[in-house]
Amino acid sequence: MLFRSTGGGIEVLLGHPGGPFWHNKDLGSWSIPKGLIDEAEAPLAAAKREFAEETGHTARGKSLPLGAAKQPGGKIVHAWAVEDDWGTALLESNMFEMEWPPKSGRTQSFPELDRAAWFDVPEARPRILKGQVVFLDRLLQTLESL
Repeated sequence: MLFRSTGGGIEVLLGHPGGPFWHNKDLGSWSIPKGLIDEAEAPLAAAKREFAEETGHTARGKSLPLGAAKQPGGKIVHAWAVEDDWGTALLESNMFEMEWPPKSGRTQSFPELDRAAWFDVPEARPRILKGQVVFLDRLLQTLESL
């Protein structure tokens, strides 16, 4: 989870998933850039790799552990926070393919993230996926303890 300090507090970077299912969704659909851990890959290395693949940006800075959280669908997400600033207009996300429209036999490509944006924590809460809200709380707790 990328974060930056502003005059008014902390902002976090969230990504909006690409593809037709998410096109018109906003609240409860944004996410920290994340992905799957490859076999024999350390979770932090996977987080750094996935962040770069989904945003086109290599986060620089100390990685602050935010722990793991089980998502409503059963997956476990491991997260770290890194203080870094990045212009979201530079987003270059990797692509995925899926059959679209359904049962059409046509495959189309879509970006993993169709946009990214900075939100202060109160604004991020209703936007982030329900299972990831815990990482906002842990980020604030971690920063208070520094």
